[in-house]
Amino acid sequence: MVLGMVGLAGLMLSCATVPETGRTQLRLIPPGEEVQLGLQSFEQLKKQLPVSKDTAARAMVEKVGRAIASVAPLPDAQWEFVLFESPEANAFCLPGGKVGVYTGILPITQNEAGLATVLGHEVAHAVARHGAERLSHEWLRELGGQVLAASVARSDPRAQQLALLAYGVGTEVGAILPYSRLQESEADHMGLLYMARAGYDPREAVKFWQRFAAYNQQQGGARVPAWLRTHPLDETRIRQLEQWMPAALAEYEKAQSSRGVR
Repeated sequence: MVLGMVGLAGLMLSCATVPETGRTQLRLIPPGEEVQLGLQSFEQLKKQLPVSKDTAARAMVEKVGRAIASVAPLPDAQWEFVLFESPEANAFCLPGGKVGVYTGILPITQNEAGLATVLGHEVAHAVARHGAERLSHEWLRELGGQVLAASVARSDPRAQQLALLAYGVGTEVGAILPYSRLQESEADHMGLLYMARAGYDPREAVKFWQRFAAYNQQQGGARVPAWLRTHPLDETRIRQLEQWMPAALAEYEKAQSSRGVR
């Protein structure tokens, strides 16, 4: 009972609020530890993945990334924006401000505003500390699994296997995947605001996702049900961006005014 109370108190003290959205999240990983994990992982990736030799493209990624980072509330971040040579149409962010972009996504971004959509999203992941949140949820999931295993330890082996299998599938579909989709939508929302504040037209975000949806259709990949996805459907993301657009346009107008652009 005492341990349970202490654990509950620890969870309550580990709650934090995400900037921009105000969502309460659970973070059990200390900031310093989270950043160190991001730095180590990024250094390993830079040894494994070739950096693009396209100096113009690398300069654009750096330029847009720095512009987005300048309006993002993460003062202790060690921002780094690297363009990796890969046909994959993707980008990623590791804790502490380490952002990687694959050259395969550049034909879809097409311009700086399209790239700002991608980088705004990735920067938002860092600001919201989604990495620490994911690790925290995985830690709780593992802890729950250990408690369950102990509680059924004297049961029939087949019953044990069924219980643990049900727990694994249930937590994946009922908790981990929904939280992943929530984080991706949150990064879309925050990234839209950041690109607008950095002076990029947020309406270009919708255009980017329309191009990305067309790209996905051209790839002819198997259609995974929405509830089994780590990311929201493209059409869902577009619809949400349109809902958030008025606030983003207001931020864009402020940014334009501050730059003397009318």
